[in-house]
Amino acid sequence: MLKPTVPSDRLLTLETREQAATLLDRAALHYAQRPDADALIFIPFGKDEGERISYRAFFDGAGRYADALRGVGVAERDLVILVMEHSEALLYAFWGALMMGAIPSIFPFLSDKLDATLYFERVKALVTHSGAKALIVSPPFLESLSGLLKDSGVRVISEANLQPGSGKAHFQTTINGEDIAFLQHSSGTTGLQKGVALSHRAVLNQVAAYADALQMRPDDVIASWLPLYHDMGLIAGFVIPLVQGIPLVLMSPFHWVREPRVLLRALTHYRGTLCWLPNFAYNFMATRIRDNALEGVNLGTVRAFVNCSEPMRAESHRQFETRYTPYGLRSGALTTCYAMAENTFAVTQGGIAAPPTVDVISRPGLMDQHVARPAQNGEPTMEMLSCGTPIPNCRVQIVDSEKRPLNERQIGEVAVKSDSMLSSYYHRPDLTEQALFEGWYLTGDYGYLAEGELYITGRKKDIIIVGGKNIYPQDLESIADGVPGVKAGRAVAFGVMDDRLGTESVVMVVEAETQDEDERFEIARQIRMRVAKETEVSLSDVRVVDLKWLHKTSSGKIARGANRDKYLIEKAQEQQR
Repeated sequence: MLKPTVPSDRLLTLETREQAATLLDRAALHYAQRPDADALIFIPFGKDEGERISYRAFFDGAGRYADALRGVGVAERDLVILVMEHSEALLYAFWGALMMGAIPSIFPFLSDKLDATLYFERVKALVTHSGAKALIVSPPFLESLSGLLKDSGVRVISEANLQPGSGKAHFQTTINGEDIAFLQHSSGTTGLQKGVALSHRAVLNQVAAYADALQMRPDDVIASWLPLYHDMGLIAGFVIPLVQGIPLVLMSPFHWVREPRVLLRALTHYRGTLCWLPNFAYNFMATRIRDNALEGVNLGTVRAFVNCSEPMRAESHRQFETRYTPYGLRSGALTTCYAMAENTFAVTQGGIAAPPTVDVISRPGLMDQHVARPAQNGEPTMEMLSCGTPIPNCRVQIVDSEKRPLNERQIGEVAVKSDSMLSSYYHRPDLTEQALFEGWYLTGDYGYLAEGELYITGRKKDIIIVGGKNIYPQDLESIADGVPGVKAGRAVAFGVMDDRLGTESVVMVVEAETQDEDERFEIARQIRMRVAKETEVSLSDVRVVDLKWLHKTSSGKIARGANRDKYLIEKAQEQQR
């Protein structure tokens, strides 16, 4: 069991945030004032309990990594990319880079499902484009990446050979609040596409404002299994607790997927109070954990499970609540958030003071009139789960295609302005200019506002989100185009909501000249295999159809929305037969 170790006057708040210029100022405060308090508990793979690491031990470890990075030629403001397993070493390396004034960035780790050659090529593309100074890698990657990057001028170093010294934490750099603290990357299916550069000041502003929205308390304990290359895992499940001096209970995402009970046991044993989850995790834990694995589980200390990072569904909350109310889950503990890397993390938060609003709207009104009006008698309806209201110092508005503000309940693009926003897309002024308009960040998401609360209705750029991961349809379509038998340029991928799983599933429809059923079966098999190998995406359905089946726009582009509708209509007709 963890005991409160954070006096309330030491939480970073909107009133006290100016007392810290950089993230290191907060680290130095905890190191000096509570060196022996628990900073984090790291649960190893296969274990239910973890190792307690004090602030002194953690930041001394980070200091040794900082010294090691200096020893291989890394300097202040250099970019350091971390291609490392989810481990204590990754935690120390990230904060070690911060401690010496460098800019760390965590790359997704290679899984068994992803083609290694493609993965390494993507690392090379990122490193080359971003001008990274050093690449810290897990030992199995050293040979492959060293060969690929031998002429790039980038130091490729195995974490096993980094040789952290025996020194201690040190917090003095020339870095100031406007300098870049770290990069978060916007992830796609074929690599990391946009490095979101966040200043120390922007991150501290986010930590303070989000603490206010969460009504964060000195006795909070955060538990997380989320991957650190994703903004939800990095900020909510790593940066916020260490900056605020709140204990963090951390486990590997691979551990959680293999044994989802580990999160529930950690929340029970360490009396966790805050936990962030993507929507699919609510369905996963409501249906995939057997009753005999829940013996001794008590979720009574959890005051907020925060649903974030993918489309949220009220039905997922209901399933989770039904399953875990007998295990102490409090009424009102399920909350919501809308977040993005470009705003450091949270844009809105709902459900803290009162349960999140469920807005029942007219489906025809949304689809045909682009208005989220209350449903009338007999109309088909849609349940919209509120994302909550903007966190302090963050503004949200809905704009039309000409970037003009829209009225309440009108559907348009979500635009955000705050003091937590990105400095730029790293080394991509073109993308920065496209994303910003008069200080507003254009998110690419469609939504509406109602009584001050934000609701998300879809994605402007047809991004599919599965289990919190962004999947870009054009990437999958390009792979399908390379399969023999597929008509060139006649493939479309789109997401279809799977209510059972609580997340989207991915469908591919392709045109082919052959009418032979065996040949069509082989085309579909090849598409499934290649997509899984190259992107780690599992297709829920592959339809091989006749020529001219697919709809195109007037400009000749594949119309994903229209083809999705056609697919759903035909599937419904098949089920009625």
